[in-house]
Amino acid sequence: MRHGGQILVDQLVAQGVTRVFSVPGESFLAALDGLRDSGIENIVCRQEGGAAMMAEAQGKMTGKPGILFVTRGPGATNASAGIHIAKQDSTPMVIFVGQIARNHRDREAFQEVDYRAVFGTLAKWAAEVDQIERLPEYISRAFHQACSGRPGPVVLALPEDMLSSRADVADLPAPTVQPDAISNAQVMAVTEALAQAKRPLVIAGGPGWSQEAADNLARFAESWGLPVAVTFRRQDRMNNDHANYVGDLGVGMNPKLGQRLAQADTLLVLGARLGDIATDNYEILDPTRPGPRILHIYPDPDELGRVFYPTLAIPARADQMLAALAKTNGKGDWAEWAAAGRAEYEAWQKPAETPGAVKLEQVVTWLAANLPHDSILTNGAGNYAAFLHRYYRFRQHGTQLAPTSGSMGYGFPAAVAASLQNPERTVVCMAGDGCFQMSCNELSTAVQHGAKPIVIVANNGRYGTIRMHQERHYPGRPSGTDLANPDFAALARAYGGHGETVTDQADFPAAFARAQASGVVAVIELKLDADMLTTGQTLSQVRAAALKG
Repeated sequence: MRHGGQILVDQLVAQGVTRVFSVPGESFLAALDGLRDSGIENIVCRQEGGAAMMAEAQGKMTGKPGILFVTRGPGATNASAGIHIAKQDSTPMVIFVGQIARNHRDREAFQEVDYRAVFGTLAKWAAEVDQIERLPEYISRAFHQACSGRPGPVVLALPEDMLSSRADVADLPAPTVQPDAISNAQVMAVTEALAQAKRPLVIAGGPGWSQEAADNLARFAESWGLPVAVTFRRQDRMNNDHANYVGDLGVGMNPKLGQRLAQADTLLVLGARLGDIATDNYEILDPTRPGPRILHIYPDPDELGRVFYPTLAIPARADQMLAALAKTNGKGDWAEWAAAGRAEYEAWQKPAETPGAVKLEQVVTWLAANLPHDSILTNGAGNYAAFLHRYYRFRQHGTQLAPTSGSMGYGFPAAVAASLQNPERTVVCMAGDGCFQMSCNELSTAVQHGAKPIVIVANNGRYGTIRMHQERHYPGRPSGTDLANPDFAALARAYGGHGETVTDQADFPAAFARAQASGVVAVIELKLDADMLTTGQTLSQVRAAALKG
């Protein structure tokens, strides 16, 4: 006879789980007891939002569900930001939420929440386990659901009396690996359509990638001479140094690449949903009007044809299709088209100078030139991230962790998770002063568990993205976007980490070297000029253009 917490943890062991993220709560004491001697590492975090983002990052890195434990009520709602990231980023994740005792239901008892209703649209599946005997069944289904088709988050609510009760039940094994299901007919349909193209463009993105898939994409693109673009914050899907790589279809994309997307007559979309970000709010491609032929490869058949009409729709994972396409050879009359795309990317990489003694474009180009190619770069949301997107070159798969949902506060928790998963690799978090303060309390988590990411805080004293929009729509009338910031370097030292402040660009390389040598979590604060705003315009330029227009 085992209590429910032990049954649950034994199922996690059977699923191959080695690390979970949590903020403890009295509603799942039995699960905490089960974890104690399980051999599963429990990363205890400071706030459920940070814990959820760490679990989501773990799922991104491994392709297996990131595991999160949070308590009922405010614990679950705090975690909702990370659950939303997992949904929009198609990341496998399983969330265990404590729940009130079953005999207190529907009385609005202390911290009572209907999780099926709250997470019904936010998660891929939300359920509550009422019978301890069915715990293995529910957990098995949760892992299958999280990983099948389009991956995503699954929420299981666990009533505390169910979890502390005892039963004699059998464990269930982990899901088995399914064979690839790509047919010769499907491969021929893709290659025959490509052979008819005049201006083809491959668009790679979405979940389920590996280094092997990235290598196969490069091999396929090279053998066919195809230009390859990636979607928002999926820049590690192909080595950015490769001659066939032409850039990312993200926020602040190269305008030349946007034009190339508009001019393409055939799009081979591998693993991406092709949403509003990649199409500049559906301005470049409009699903209500005829456009290029779209050859769409996506693992969930329900996504195919949901927004854009596909000429060819194949429900398959991108990596499986690429394993077959990499073995094909073809050619077309598009060599000049592909070469021009690469030349435009190279030109876009040349830094545009920003004002001030510390220049973010120079920081990022220094990182691109000096970091080992297996370094992991993380970020949240803000104008600072555009500098990373534009000037950094990702050379390997698994080196970019960023939210396609555009969630602030993500970069630092993700960097903690990345450092724990890859202690031998350099992990760098790019953060804005506003973004970092949404999760900087997890510095304590990093110190406690031995994570040692280096955080580069771009401090311009404001919520820069919102200020940018304000200046475009209400020039000269800032409202609610200025920040009072702490001494970030001192804050890092207070937590037991390493902290430095850089006020001159020439000092950055030495500061980074000291941070790397410290062997602990480190924060490098960059004091930026107040007029610095985007990769292409200063604040005063944005304001002047708005007033003129």
